[in-house]
Amino acid sequence: MAGGSTLAIGAAAVRRQELTGKKGVASLMQNKRAFFIAIFASFGGLLYGYQQGVLGQALVMPAFIHDFPTVHASASSTGWLTSILQLGGWIGALTSGILCEVFSRKHTLFWGAMWMILGSYLAAGAVVNEPAYLFAGRFFTGIGVGTLSAIGPLYNAELAPPEVRGFLVALQQLTTTIGILLAYWIAYGTSHMSGPYDGQSRWAWRIPLIVQGVPAVILAIGVWFLPFSPRLLLNKGKDEEALATLAKLRSLPEDHELVQIEYLEIKSEVLFERQNFAKQFPDVKIDSIFRREVAQYITIFRNRDSFKRVALGCLVMFFQQWSGIDSIIYYAPIIFQNLGLTSASSSLLATGITGVINVAVTIPAIMVLDKFGRKTLGISSSIGMFFCQMSVGIIVATCGHNWPNHVAAGWVAVVFVWLYIVNFAYGWGPVSWTLIAEIFPLSIRAKGTSISASSNWMNNFVIAFITPPMLKGINWGTYIFFSFWCLAGAFFLWFFIPETAGKTLEEMDAAFGSHSSQEDMDVLCRIQQEIGLVDLLTGGRESTVADEKHGMGHKETSVV
Repeated sequence: MAGGSTLAIGAAAVRRQELTGKKGVASLMQNKRAFFIAIFASFGGLLYGYQQGVLGQALVMPAFIHDFPTVHASASSTGWLTSILQLGGWIGALTSGILCEVFSRKHTLFWGAMWMILGSYLAAGAVVNEPAYLFAGRFFTGIGVGTLSAIGPLYNAELAPPEVRGFLVALQQLTTTIGILLAYWIAYGTSHMSGPYDGQSRWAWRIPLIVQGVPAVILAIGVWFLPFSPRLLLNKGKDEEALATLAKLRSLPEDHELVQIEYLEIKSEVLFERQNFAKQFPDVKIDSIFRREVAQYITIFRNRDSFKRVALGCLVMFFQQWSGIDSIIYYAPIIFQNLGLTSASSSLLATGITGVINVAVTIPAIMVLDKFGRKTLGISSSIGMFFCQMSVGIIVATCGHNWPNHVAAGWVAVVFVWLYIVNFAYGWGPVSWTLIAEIFPLSIRAKGTSISASSNWMNNFVIAFITPPMLKGINWGTYIFFSFWCLAGAFFLWFFIPETAGKTLEEMDAAFGSHSSQEDMDVLCRIQQEIGLVDLLTGGRESTVADEKHGMGHKETSVV
């Protein structure tokens, strides 16, 4: 490397494997504390998924239709009630990036849970024929899930041991699918509650909305027992507390080799960010948090390569959403009714099966993501979704005018919807979130990921809003419309996104035709030498090798 030394990156993971002989998921049981904290912090994903699934279930319940006829009668009102969640989520995701730096990760998690509680019970207790309570509840809930969806993975990444960090961060995607599953089946169960309102009890739609607040209450209480992020503590100059927290997380003494290595790795990244900021903005004081955060966002637009990668990250989320996935997730019961399953019970049952498929396919998908590669899975997923959406559109166009005489065709269309979910769950679902965590150089990774995630929320908002009018207005054309976006997503991945699986930051840099990451790594390498990480790894004995390949004559420090 140009900095004259080999970067000591991921050293803690390497040493842990050397000492235990275990790596990846196999080492989870040696990190029980971090594992259970990650599960708890991933409640944000559970709540997000539940929110995605719960309203669509309520919309087809006779009691809900009886209580809010104006919402049911207007496709625009239905779209707004669903999509206002995403609008709140977009606000929550954008503001959380600054709030978690100003305050802390755990305090921001708490306020996200409080927004969830407020929104959940406003909606659950909505006065009959007063949909304003529903709209307000959905919006506040959106702020909560937007905050939690952004902070949960960040918090987990900073507390996780290096060798299982990817798996623990991916828990967010898994818990999201579990949340969708729970929403589907809880609503299916309560839909059988009989009562005087068109044969159904009002509790049929109120109970699922009440349940959505329960995990938020648990999170709001339990978050106070969670540790602060060691990285945040180091960033605030609380080095001793950071070391003590890290040692407790790893269940090892503070002077243990693994704790010291990981502590110095984190510290080197914190010092790198400070030096990079001072270089970019010499006139801005680093202790001015709000000015520092705003300045870091400005950096993205001042650098051509940074802007290019952020634009690609936003487009990844654009194509993920315009595959039409959330048109299915949010409105599955309505879609299944449109495919001939006219009773509320049968459409909710078909929706529940959709949730089971989503979870069942996501679990193995996150296990093989590194083996098959992001690009391969993403393109295959796009092509599969294209054929499924196109098939549903053709069936609806030819048979939708008379479903009683085409019962078999209706069930074939339902099966194609389920196959569509299969294709999304193994591909674009995990691939999109993994890509936006990988494609950015170190200096803009946090901000780039945040902006890309906000693109997901904004496109999600548009999809949720336009789907009801599209289903009502162009019917089968809705599926054809989304099928072409699926195909466009395949071309986007093929031509614009390099394969990122297994690549180092330097290799990623070359794939994007820039040198930002290599420059970042050179700076980080020098910092690691200065704070003693290299000496710790080599026992103070550096081996030097001449760089004969390029005949440059400089010496290179080896830390492996």
